[in-house]
Amino acid sequence: MIKYRSDVDGVTEEDLSGFFVGWPSPPTRRLDLLRGSSRVVIAWDDDRVVGFVNALTDGVLMAYLPLLEVLPEYQHTGVGTELVNRVLDDLGSLYGVDICCDDDVVPFYERFGFQRVNGMVLRPHLKPRIRP
Repeated sequence: MIKYRSDVDGVTEEDLSGFFVGWPSPPTRRLDLLRGSSRVVIAWDDDRVVGFVNALTDGVLMAYLPLLEVLPEYQHTGVGTELVNRVLDDLGSLYGVDICCDDDVVPFYERFGFQRVNGMVLRPHLKPRIRP
């Protein structure tokens, strides 16, 4: 049975291996990413981390969900849906919650009421900034 916790107590770097499948340049210091988040929800199957979501927020107006990760063998089992529902509940009634995602997962987020918008991102590791 999957259990959900809103803390990183007991999580190790090793617990976070196996995630970020298909990322061209997966993040390092994964545990630090979770520790530095405003909110986090972690899915556990016994003593194994099988998924997580994190949020960055000012707590008043906006939040951003940078990561939702579920181990491949736990995808399409409801774990991701539960993680998103729990973090949204935890964030409360903010003006907005933003995400950036690949096209193939847009239908997943649309089920929660997310809508497509125009946006911009800066990824310095992909292309350096132009300086005058």
